[in-house]
Amino acid sequence: MNTVDVLAFGAHPDDVELGCGGTLAKLARQGFRVGIVDLTKGEMASRGTVEERYEESEAARKILGAVVRRNLQIPDAGISLTEEHQNRVIRVVREYQPALVFLPYFDDRHPDHKHASQLITEACFYSGLGKILPELPPHRPNRLVYYPMTYEFTPSFVVDITEEFDIKRQALEAYRSQFFNPQWPGKQTFVSSRWFMEAVEFKARHYGWLAGVKYAEPFYIRESLALTDIFDALVKNRM
Repeated sequence: MNTVDVLAFGAHPDDVELGCGGTLAKLARQGFRVGIVDLTKGEMASRGTVEERYEESEAARKILGAVVRRNLQIPDAGISLTEEHQNRVIRVVREYQPALVFLPYFDDRHPDHKHASQLITEACFYSGLGKILPELPPHRPNRLVYYPMTYEFTPSFVVDITEEFDIKRQALEAYRSQFFNPQWPGKQTFVSSRWFMEAVEFKARHYGWLAGVKYAEPFYIRESLALTDIFDALVKNRM
């Protein structure tokens, strides 16, 4: 069975681990089929080769419990709203038929994250139109869920990842060429510094504090969220 319940998109390998890794691990532990799609191979990164990034991303997939990981091989620093790039996303959405899609927030410091967000948002809509790529059955996800990278936002909701934070950390540590690693011979970068990894934990603690849990990840959705179990959803959050 190729279909998944959740498909998480990132502009580069390691983006989904940073933005929603704890939530993906939680969903996988709850029995949902989780898939990951990297738009690019991250070939413009200052550290690590494409081959190393692939091995690292596959190791991270296994740690998170995702059942599949694909790379669409769109050029790094070259994500654009072309028909070719749009169709690559449409094809993978129709192949895996996710109910939920996680994707980067549409405003960010890195242009690739902004362009990826717009490309995925539009492709998920067009994926439901049968006259586009008519050889493939149309499919439109039920919901797009945006995760932050650098710029923060007022979240629509947060997910308690207290029990999954160590899994998120291990998935990030799988990227030995990218994040803090004193044994790596490459040059120091913004994301390879010790304080960057400390900031990952600080951010999770911050959003956890807002909701009365230890660690949490924030998300934004454009539509209103209808609660079915109102009491259970509300009493678990601190006022």
